[in-house]
Amino acid sequence: MPRTDFLTRATWLGALLLAGHVAPAAAQYAAGPTITLEAASDERRRGLSWSDGDPVVRDSVSVPVAPGLSLDGAATTLWGSDRHGGADAVLDLGGTYARQLGGLRLTAEGRYHIFPGADDSGEGWGYGEMGAIAGFSLGPASLDLGARYAPRQSGIGGDNLYLSSSAAVGIPGTPLTLSGHVGRSSGDTRNPIRAARLRPAGDYWDHGVALDWYRGRWSAGLRYADSDIDAPDSAHAGATLIARVGLTL
Repeated sequence: MPRTDFLTRATWLGALLLAGHVAPAAAQYAAGPTITLEAASDERRRGLSWSDGDPVVRDSVSVPVAPGLSLDGAATTLWGSDRHGGADAVLDLGGTYARQLGGLRLTAEGRYHIFPGADDSGEGWGYGEMGAIAGFSLGPASLDLGARYAPRQSGIGGDNLYLSSSAAVGIPGTPLTLSGHVGRSSGDTRNPIRAARLRPAGDYWDHGVALDWYRGRWSAGLRYADSDIDAPDSAHAGATLIARVGLTL
């Protein structure tokens, strides 16, 4: 294993273990975990399908451990994803810290993505990334500006930077929320095959709009997703409509 990858993984693992150690001591702040079960017609992230266009199910949990700080985890089926070495699922583990300053919301996050069932072939498929988001709220409307960075790792053949802008507005008098986003993925390429996981044709733009319905613990939505990727190896990166339904416990 390359030294840089070992140090990166050790840092992420250490952070997760430290968070797990802090959690019991901070239990007095916890309001209880939030668990969400969801089914969707595709697992699409940043304009790319992670499930080869197949339906997925997802289980996610968020546990508050201190004011503004939560530990988060999610498991999503991938059914032998070609994009991720035949992985059967992806586990997203990490933490989020959020601070509200009037109408300004600041968020910092860290995630490590693990791919059970992937063909290792001597190199790991997991990778970590960190991010920062600034959100502004005005009545039922909000605007978020985000940056997420994955340092150089063999699992993604280099590094990866994702910059995004998103907006959402609740439709007055209805349980509906309309949202949209635009994002750009870029980075340095050391291994073109591994880099194609997150950037199949090099740097690219993605965009989408969504209409979501919320009623009590239930939610449902439709999302349109697309990218400007146009290359022979860009399967499942074009325009698509995704349906989802979820239950929060």
